[in-house]
Amino acid sequence: MVAFRLRTDIDQLALIELPWDQALADWPDDLSIRLPAGLHRHEVRFLEVDGTTLAVKELPQRLAEREYSMLERLRDHHLPGVTLIGIASDRRAADGDMLESVLITRHLRYSLPYRFLFSENRHEWLRDRVVDALAVLLVRLHMAGFFWGDCSLNNALFRRDAGALRAYVVDTETAEWHESLSSGQRRFELDTTAENVLGGLLDLQASGLLSPNVEPETVALQLVERYDSLWAELHDEEEIPSSELGRIHARLARLNELGFDTEEYELHADDGIARFRPTVVEEGHHVRSLQRLTGIVAHENQARRLLIALRGFGAWLSQTEGEKLPEAVVAYRWLKERYEPTLDILPTGLRGRLEDAEIYHEILEHNWRLNEEAGVDIALDVAANSYVQTVLEHHVDERTVLPLDD
Repeated sequence: MVAFRLRTDIDQLALIELPWDQALADWPDDLSIRLPAGLHRHEVRFLEVDGTTLAVKELPQRLAEREYSMLERLRDHHLPGVTLIGIASDRRAADGDMLESVLITRHLRYSLPYRFLFSENRHEWLRDRVVDALAVLLVRLHMAGFFWGDCSLNNALFRRDAGALRAYVVDTETAEWHESLSSGQRRFELDTTAENVLGGLLDLQASGLLSPNVEPETVALQLVERYDSLWAELHDEEEIPSSELGRIHARLARLNELGFDTEEYELHADDGIARFRPTVVEEGHHVRSLQRLTGIVAHENQARRLLIALRGFGAWLSQTEGEKLPEAVVAYRWLKERYEPTLDILPTGLRGRLEDAEIYHEILEHNWRLNEEAGVDIALDVAANSYVQTVLEHHVDERTVLPLDD
């Protein structure tokens, strides 16, 4: 009898009915769904269970338990990783032979594999964001004491986040947690990652799928440069003349754009010189604020962008109605008068191509561009209709981007 250790409310009966007495490679094809997957050491399948898309990976019990623990700690540290569902262990074949355990995670919806992002010219503007996203992810992991050990384009997924990309840890078989990482450990991981990125892009190039505009060596070098630059932005103490304190705000703005909340910082002034070092606060501040006010679940950059729109709407309400309204009232009215009506304009068949929060962000950006071109304010509903016709209709449905070579 198979044993389950589950940590979510997924339908256990639906799981139990799967053919756990067979190796994953032998499962009937009609149980699996086709989704993009990187190259893995172990067998990986995707399933639809109780309305949830799952990724199941077969591996030895020791490795399954280890990866389970790593994913739990990533969650506890609010670091981006796939969502853990559980483990199926004590599996036996019909002839009584022991089978390997199966690690069960939730498939990351709207995730974009690197093969998709680096393959076509139309994604050129996103490719720089892949490098930024991977650099940001590595820095976050290293600050938390997480040594990935096998960071590569195959072992990460990317999801849109208000014009940026957000990288997620997928595979943690070789990961380690430490109290802190030494500069030598960080450098080793960064150099290894750059080699893995180079190798992944060269493989894509050899298969004829890499965009001709991409130079693998340049991408690998950019990753190292951006990691080093970001680490310095976060950790180096900067001496600034007291007459140039505006540089502090510029540095904080650069970090905010990359998704780091730096609402606290150390500042020591002495003899006309300010010594400044930012202090990064826990990730997720904007996500939690938006969800508390509106119930909308979004990623960090999306949440930051939507909160800006909400507060701008609140300022407009105060001006037009002659009084400052409570934050909860502003949030409710923004939902009912701006957010929901705008999304309701979208045709049913197109709305799910991107996440709602990402679509709303893109509509706001589209509205701003229309305003600039026209020299007058364009109504949001007019901008939304224009966005549908000129942008959204041409978007690939990113809920389940399939491999390019299928």
